[in-house]
Amino acid sequence: MKLVVAVVQDQDSNRLSNALTKNDFRATKLASTGGFLRSGNTTFLIGVDDGLVPKLMDLIRENCRSREQMVAPVSPMGGNADSYIPYPVEVEVGGATIFVLPIEQFHHF
Repeated sequence: MKLVVAVVQDQDSNRLSNALTKNDFRATKLASTGGFLRSGNTTFLIGVDDGLVPKLMDLIRENCRSREQMVAPVSPMGGNADSYIPYPVEVEVGGATIFVLPIEQFHHF
């Protein structure tokens, strides 16, 4: 048994949630915020048998694609402004950050 923790951009959240439900994966969704861009994310907690981890990874990969996006950087507060870039920059967003953790026991009541 594994616990898969998948952090995805909010833009991919509904698509992934629908795909998980369609493929009989149960998941808990938590709202989260990314540190770098301070943008909304969704964190999925998914308990899954060891043999289904590859199928789940494929499903996440298919529904959470990275893409380029223009963002306006946040101005530094009290820090060194020498390296601050005051105009929008293109960064890669989306995709998924996934952690697969071993589970010693699982109980469902």
